[in-house]
Amino acid sequence: MTRLADGVNAPALTVFLLLLALVTVLGFLAARWRRADNALDLHEWGLGGRSFGTWVTWFLLGGDVYTAYTFIAVPAAVYATGSAGFWSVPYAAVVYPLVFLLLPRLWSVARVHGYVTPADFVRGRYGSRALSLAVALTGILATMPYIALQLVGLETVLDVLGIGGSQAANPLVRDLPLLIAFAVLAAYTYSSGLRAPAVIAFVKDTLVYLVIIVAVVYLPMRLGGYGHIFDTAAAKFQAVNPVTHQPTGSLVPGPKAQWAYATLALGSALGLFLYPHTLTGVLAAKSRRTVRRNMAILPAYSLMLGLLALLGFLAVTAGIGQGVKGYNAQLAIPQLFDKFFPGWFAGVAFAAIGIGALVPAAIMSIGAANLFTRNVYKEFLKPDATPEQQTKVAKLASLLVKFGALAFVVGMDKQFAINLQLLGGLWILQTLPTVAAGLFTRWFHRWALLAGWAVGMAYGTWQAYGIATPATRHFGGSTAVIPFIGQTGYLGLTALVLNLLVALALTVLLRALGAPQGKDETSPEDYRAEAEEEVAADTLEPAPVPALTAAS
Repeated sequence: MTRLADGVNAPALTVFLLLLALVTVLGFLAARWRRADNALDLHEWGLGGRSFGTWVTWFLLGGDVYTAYTFIAVPAAVYATGSAGFWSVPYAAVVYPLVFLLLPRLWSVARVHGYVTPADFVRGRYGSRALSLAVALTGILATMPYIALQLVGLETVLDVLGIGGSQAANPLVRDLPLLIAFAVLAAYTYSSGLRAPAVIAFVKDTLVYLVIIVAVVYLPMRLGGYGHIFDTAAAKFQAVNPVTHQPTGSLVPGPKAQWAYATLALGSALGLFLYPHTLTGVLAAKSRRTVRRNMAILPAYSLMLGLLALLGFLAVTAGIGQGVKGYNAQLAIPQLFDKFFPGWFAGVAFAAIGIGALVPAAIMSIGAANLFTRNVYKEFLKPDATPEQQTKVAKLASLLVKFGALAFVVGMDKQFAINLQLLGGLWILQTLPTVAAGLFTRWFHRWALLAGWAVGMAYGTWQAYGIATPATRHFGGSTAVIPFIGQTGYLGLTALVLNLLVALALTVLLRALGAPQGKDETSPEDYRAEAEEEVAADTLEPAPVPALTAAS
C-alpha cells in the first residue's frame, strides 16, 4: 500500500476525496431537482415538497437511519464485547412492524393539515402549546449529540487516512479536515434543503452495500473461513479481564445480560422513528402508499446490519489492535480495510463511512431546524411569520445546529458525545405516549401527558447521571437495575413505563375533575387520508399542502 512520508494513505485519500467531491457537486445540483415554483417554502426546503416516491424515500430513510456511526460503532461493539454488539440487529427487525401501524396514520394527518413536524401534530391533536414545545425541545435536544456522533465517525476515518485526528499535534491542523467537510455540508444543505441528502443517499447506500458484501466474502477467505473466525473470537472473549476479573465478552448473551439485551433492543426500536430526522424522511413521502411500501422493504437494511456486525469478528481474527494498550475499538473497522484491501478500495470504504456521516447529519439538522422554526419561532416568537420567513429561519437554524455539534466534538471528549447520544435515545423515547398514542386515541389528557413526559425525562436523566465507568464519572451507560424486578435493563424503557403510569393515573384524575381537554383540530378520517393524486390518477405531482390551521 502506497503511503506518503507522513503516513498518509495516498491512494485511499485520493479516492476518498474524489467521491466526496462527487457528492458535494450532487448536493448543490439537488437544488434544481424537482424545483418548486416557490422554493422559499418550508414544505419545499424542509420536506422536499412532499414529493419523494418509494425508491427515493427508501434511500433517504436508509441514509438517515444507518449512519456513519452505525458503520463504526456496531462492529466495534462486537469487536470489544461479542454478542452484546448484535443488539442493534433485532432492534432493526422489530422496529418496522411497529411503525408500519403508526407512520401511515401520521403521514395522512400531516398531509391533511400541513404539519411539518411531530410537534405540529401534537399541537393540533391536543391543543396544547406547552406539550408541543416539550416534544419539539426533546427532539432538538436528542438530535444534537446524534449529529456529533456523525462527526466522530468521520473523524475516525480521517485518523486512519493519516490526515487530521490524532495524527496532528496542532489543534488547528488536527480539526481542519473536519471543519472543511462540515462547512461544505452546511453550504449545500442551506442551498438545497432535504433534496441534497435525498440525492446523495443513492451514492452512500450503493457504496455501503458494495463495501460490506465484498468484505464479508473476501476477508474470510484471507482469514481462514468463518469457522476459524468464530473460534478465534470465542477464545478472545473467554479471556479474563484483569481489571473486572470477568470474561471480556461472549458469543451468546449470558443469563445476566439477557434482560439488558432485550430491553435495549425493544426500547431503541420504540424510539427510532420518534427522532425528527426519521420522521422528516417519512413526511417527505408523496403518498401513504409510499410510506407503507417503505416500512415493508426497509428491513432489507437489517440484513446489511447483521453483515456489518460480523466485521467485528473479522477484526478480532485479523489481530487489529491486538496488544495495543487502551486501544480505541472504533478504529478497528477502518484499520481492517486499511490493512487488507488495496488503497483504492480502502478509499471507497472510507468514503462510504464519510458520506454516511454527511447524509444523516444533513437530515438531522433539517429535522431539528424544522422543529425550532415551526414550534418555537412561529409558535412563540413570531406567530404571523410568512412561509418565506419560516424557511429563512430554518436555514439559519440548520447552520447553528451543525456547527453547534461541530464545536461540541472539537471542544469536548469524544466519549462524552457517545454518552450523550445514549441519553438522547432515552429522552426521545419519552415522547412516545404523546405522539404514538395520539395517532389512535384522544383519551389521554394533555396535562397528564406533559406530567408523564417530565417525570420520565427527570427520572431517566437522574439515573443516567449516576452511572460511572473507568472512562467517565457521569452518563456512563444506558442500563441500570429495574425497580421491583431486580434485573439490569435499559433505563429508557424503565423511564417510559414510569412516564405511562403517571400519564394514566393523572388522566383518570383530570377527567374525573372535568379539566379542560383542549381543542382537537383533527378528525378520524384525517388519519386514513390518501394523497389527492393517488386517489385520482396516481400522478407524480404532489397534492397542494394546505397551511397549518391555528388551534384555539
